Amino acid sequence: MPDSQTHDDPQIVHSVSVVIPVYKGEDTLPGLISEIAPFTERSVTPDGHHYKVDLVYPVWDNGPDHSDDTIRQLADQWEFIHPVWLSRNYGQHPATIAGMASTSSDWIVTMDEDGQHDPSDIAKLLDTALREKATLVYAKPLNPPPHGAFRNWASGAAKRFLSRVMGTARATDFNSFRLVLGETGRALAAYAGPGVYLDVALGWITKKTVTCPVTLRQESRPSGYRLKTLISHFLRMVVTSGTRGLRLVTLTGLLFGAVGILLTISLIITALISPAPVQGWTSLMCVSLIGTGVILASMGIVAEYIGVCVNTAMGKPLYLITSDPGDGPLGLDDMTSQLKKS
Repeated sequence: MPDSQTHDDPQIVHSVSVVIPVYKGEDTLPGLISEIAPFTERSVTPDGHHYKVDLVYPVWDNGPDHSDDTIRQLADQWEFIHPVWLSRNYGQHPATIAGMASTSSDWIVTMDEDGQHDPSDIAKLLDTALREKATLVYAKPLNPPPHGAFRNWASGAAKRFLSRVMGTARATDFNSFRLVLGETGRALAAYAGPGVYLDVALGWITKKTVTCPVTLRQESRPSGYRLKTLISHFLRMVVTSGTRGLRLVTLTGLLFGAVGILLTISLIITALISPAPVQGWTSLMCVSLIGTGVILASMGIVAEYIGVCVNTAMGKPLYLITSDPGDGPLGLDDMTSQLKKS
């Protein structure tokens, strides 16, 4: 890791790559790139460290708008724009990992396309990393994220569950605005498999993780996350966190089994002491429905783990980087003529 004690040496310039997964960035991406542009020249952090954004990697994730055309226009306008094209829609985390794999800088910053992350805060993240000798720095919002009260509550509850129940350290610090040591981010991209949750995977390999206080801005557009996507996001966090979910299934089964044994003993004792007609149809149905629900939920958790294993065993890629789809595929005649010429 670059030494934090060299901040007074103007010869030391920390190179930073910015990775931006793009899904609906047609309107918001140009403004964000314009804000990043000044930092492509040598800049100085508040602590006196010299740094420079060398390249910006907008990763096109096959969104529904014309973000691809916007990326091409920005690449023509700015030399530091290095587009990354994905073969189909893979999701925010695979797109981010694809961008990280494409970098070659000392540090990697990941940020959203919607404008809530301020590029000027990159200097603060870098100062924190060098001061704390950390390989991963998460932005810690000083204000509530601009997503609405329910989503903010649900996000916080999911992270607390992940931290306290699933045993994932620092889950409450997870944020898409992060700075990671370049070699660490590229190493993760090299071995991450399908279904991985980026922040959980980073926790596997980072030695020290810290946070840096920042102020979030209002999003320039509504969030693209729907309830179905958020639930899928949560399940990916749980499965990626390890096998504790399977252990919870086992413990739930043992708990219900113990309750069943105690209830059976109680019924036997009651029948011996005071014989009475068999009653309790309503309670029996309630217990049956609850038990069936627990069984199906447990099977669902197991199925999620099996699905991840199957995808990995079959070699399903986390992402696939292609050439610019706007260039169009070569036709058969063109390929044949090129082969003849060679």
